[in-house]
Amino acid sequence: MGDVVRAPWDAYFVTGFDACSEVLRGRNWLAPDFAWQERQADTERWEAVATQEMTKTLSRLNAPEHTCQRRSLGNLFDRSTIERLTPQVEEHVTRLLDELADKLRWGEADLVSTVSEQLPISTIGAWLGIPPGDYAHILRITHNQVHAQELLPTKSQLAVSAEATLHLRSYFTELVKQRRASPGNDVLTGWIHTWDAREPDRDTADEILYRLTMFVTIASLETTATLLSAMVDLLLREPGRWAWLAENPGYIDAAVDEVLRYDPPIHINTRIAAEDTVLAGVPIAKDSMVHVMYGAANHDPRRNDDPDVFDVRRTGGTHLTFGGGVHYCLGAALARLEARTLLTQLLKRFPTLRSVSPAGYASRLVFRRITSLGVAI
Repeated sequence: MGDVVRAPWDAYFVTGFDACSEVLRGRNWLAPDFAWQERQADTERWEAVATQEMTKTLSRLNAPEHTCQRRSLGNLFDRSTIERLTPQVEEHVTRLLDELADKLRWGEADLVSTVSEQLPISTIGAWLGIPPGDYAHILRITHNQVHAQELLPTKSQLAVSAEATLHLRSYFTELVKQRRASPGNDVLTGWIHTWDAREPDRDTADEILYRLTMFVTIASLETTATLLSAMVDLLLREPGRWAWLAENPGYIDAAVDEVLRYDPPIHINTRIAAEDTVLAGVPIAKDSMVHVMYGAANHDPRRNDDPDVFDVRRTGGTHLTFGGGVHYCLGAALARLEARTLLTQLLKRFPTLRSVSPAGYASRLVFRRITSLGVAI
């Protein structure tokens, strides 16, 4: 239908790889921030509690607020940080696979609840100094909050998201407060020092710290969990593929990238035209919404040959799954580390792993979530 297609509402779908890349990287495309929302005729759509709260986070900010907050975080997962985190992630994976092995002795097990959802919260939780006893609570409210980030959430979904948002605010506000009272050797303590030096008003600093900590946490969970589950699901679908990769571990990184390309955890992202422009030959008026379709872009045959074939030996393949430009995913390197570490250990410990039930997916358009994946040996 084209690289840019009118949506059934007042917006456009962007499907071609180059057009999507232009939107993600171009300075004349903005996140749908408060300033844009206030200019819309249908303001009720943007007044939901969860929507308002997410609009305050990094993913919905534009310069100069986005620039200031992002710089305060630094390069979160640079090479030295990833090197420091690697042994910790390996320990988390070993522990979780021990639990998986115990369950598999009795038959089949659910990879999602046992491993995929637990690894991201264990990793980010230890990094931020979140008590392990709170992990289950954070996972539960994160699953509920994400409804507000769908394209067209229902009133009931927004109500569920609103309640979850209040729980998230309460939890992470208290976490910042406790860390102020008892500083530790963790990232959050470092952020507190940074913002105390940058922002003289303590209440303002704490509000920013709450939003940063909350956003980094929830952004690290469902997307990575879905990547991990999709990775195992896709590799087990074709007979012999799992065994081949176990014998050829040099392709593990390529396999992770192919999963990211083939079935990205996030399928849609929204941007706003900062001025009247033309995108792939289609005139776009200022303030118009465009929906970047990651999955479609990754399957553009002009960019990837045979795009609907899942091929871990693909050469020259590329994808936009982590976004681009100023909003490029902060946790890309960490997600790759978790996926690579998990796959490496899974192949060594469970060379005969097989799926016994297809992956179950939540009913969503934007944020993919695999809810179950039965495996056995």
